[in-house]
Amino acid sequence: MKNSKDYVILNNGVKMPLLGFGTYNAENLAKLKDSIKESIKIGYRHIDTASFYGNEEVIGGAIEESDVCRDEIFLVDKVWNSEQGYEKTLNAFKNSIKKLKTDYLDLYLIHWPQSLNKETWKALEKLYKDGYVRAIGVSNFTINHLKNLIENAEIMPSINQIEFHPRLVQKDLIEFCEKYDIQLEAWSPLMRGGVFQIPLLQEVAKKYQRTISQIVLRWDLQMGVATIPKSTTSARIKENSDIFNFEISKEDMIEIEKLNDGFRIGMNPNEVYERPEIIRE
Repeated sequence: MKNSKDYVILNNGVKMPLLGFGTYNAENLAKLKDSIKESIKIGYRHIDTASFYGNEEVIGGAIEESDVCRDEIFLVDKVWNSEQGYEKTLNAFKNSIKKLKTDYLDLYLIHWPQSLNKETWKALEKLYKDGYVRAIGVSNFTINHLKNLIENAEIMPSINQIEFHPRLVQKDLIEFCEKYDIQLEAWSPLMRGGVFQIPLLQEVAKKYQRTISQIVLRWDLQMGVATIPKSTTSARIKENSDIFNFEISKEDMIEIEKLNDGFRIGMNPNEVYERPEIIRE
């Protein structure tokens, strides 16, 4: 899994693995723990969670019981909507790192755009300056949300984690983030299994003698987007990591991008900003 293309240098100089392990919506926490341990054995060094997921203690335990040191893992967490605001965010961070059995995070994100984003961002900036987080960023932010945040920010976000897959490319957002050196990262890159039903992806996978998962995750990387697929089976976890030893042609990249029709698996960030009570990720 390791080679010269498996990480990105963020805008503050921190190195982040391009492939992460997603942990959202894991109903069986014991199985999740085993999956995280397996992912670490395979070579994953980037684990993504959020306070909203309710699995921080399991993840902390899995890392603690693994054969690698904490500083070899790029650990990501997110502050939830109800935890936003300066003091509330600082307290939420303390609770999260306690559950994760760590004294720092590699990346801390605002989970969704909310009216208190500016105050929350000030808290993230303080955590960064005080050395408790190595990088800070946002999740599910549109261009307008980013513009409003950047206007008052002392520190530029390093990451914007968004829903990204062949049917939701958001090219204007890609261009905006490139302009400001904000790394994009894909959640739900496999559309929660939806990619397996797309005929074009079936054809491309056959052409390259790869699985559809590998084609889509490789497409993410070549689009310049880090990616965090989720799986609980050992074979699929291994399969998802085997994406660094082949390349999709420019022509096929373009064909895959043509699948873009604005379809969302999750919520529209603008709707969540206006009515946070409707949230479901």
